[in-house]
Amino acid sequence: MILKEEEKWDGVINNDENYDGLFYYGVKTTGIVCKPSCKSKEPLRDNVMFFNSFEEAVDKGFRPCKRCRPDLLTFNPIDELAFKIKELFDSYYSSNIELEEKLNGLGVSQNHMIKVFSDKFGITPVKYINALRIEKALALLENTDDTVINIAFLCGFESTSNFYGFFKKQIGITPSEYRSRL
Repeated sequence: MILKEEEKWDGVINNDENYDGLFYYGVKTTGIVCKPSCKSKEPLRDNVMFFNSFEEAVDKGFRPCKRCRPDLLTFNPIDELAFKIKELFDSYYSSNIELEEKLNGLGVSQNHMIKVFSDKFGITPVKYINALRIEKALALLENTDDTVINIAFLCGFESTSNFYGFFKKQIGITPSEYRSRL
């Protein structure tokens, strides 16, 4: 499809996703190449060059925009955020304080974080974290001689009663009963 420069410019100023992949634009003053749908500040028309491919722009010395990521085949910032959140949950589920600090570093509200995660993975963050904690508790009960109290805290539960209650609700028996059946 051959597009006129006016059409391309309209695609840029309207952040039109329909033009993504059909052309790229570079901003001469910044040396950055973007997709037409990029939400960055609208450049001055005189500072824009159009390219038929991302590679063509790179060959001319432009570097990829960090916002719209024209260097990736597909880039979805919401998916990227969801996977970052999941990565933090997987790494810090056992420490509420560290987890909260890391999540705050993402710069999104708690409500937005919950929505993004739930929409992507079909489970709320609380349910996901608790599943990780129970999974870890089961492994520790099976493979260590740690006390049940110590396991509760190693897995991120803030009290033993919380751990016992949640464990019994999820597994159907108490942690001690589970260990004795091994």
